[in-house]
Amino acid sequence: MKEQNTPKTKKAKKKLLIESFMVFLIIMAPFLFKAHEYLPKDPDASLNFLGMTIERNGFQTLEVYGWFLTMKIIPLYLLIIWFFTAKDWWYHIILIPICMYSFQIFEVFYADDNYIDTDNILWILPVCMVITPIVYFIRIKLYDKHVHGIDLDAMDAELKMLQERERLRMEKEERKTKKL
Repeated sequence: MKEQNTPKTKKAKKKLLIESFMVFLIIMAPFLFKAHEYLPKDPDASLNFLGMTIERNGFQTLEVYGWFLTMKIIPLYLLIIWFFTAKDWWYHIILIPICMYSFQIFEVFYADDNYIDTDNILWILPVCMVITPIVYFIRIKLYDKHVHGIDLDAMDAELKMLQERERLRMEKEERKTKKL
């Protein structure tokens, strides 16, 4: 029997491939976390990788630089995977640690001073000021619906129905007064 390549089958294969890649990245996280141990410990050493020269970038050794980057990159990509696969109502709040790690990595590459992980809160504060109220309002709406039993859509529908009844009643009264 010949396998059909329907759009549904192609979509399922693509999803399986993407999910398998994400599982591979998650499985590789502990091993990548220790990759810095294989970098040179010599303070003057540099590394040529794919035509790029990687130096210690202000750190004591290339190994310390690699350690710092793995401490930031591994949690960052795990959080990104979590963000894109989460189905909970609060998943937007994961953007805050994603931004935190992103700004820390950005600071290592583009900071002019010798201090890192210092002013990250100032960069993350605007993100927190946008995301936190949105997540809080979603939480309030869900809490009202599921805990208090307040369904705003049902209330709107009921109000519209009452308004329609009132409009029909008024029209009926107008017709009665016109007949008299």
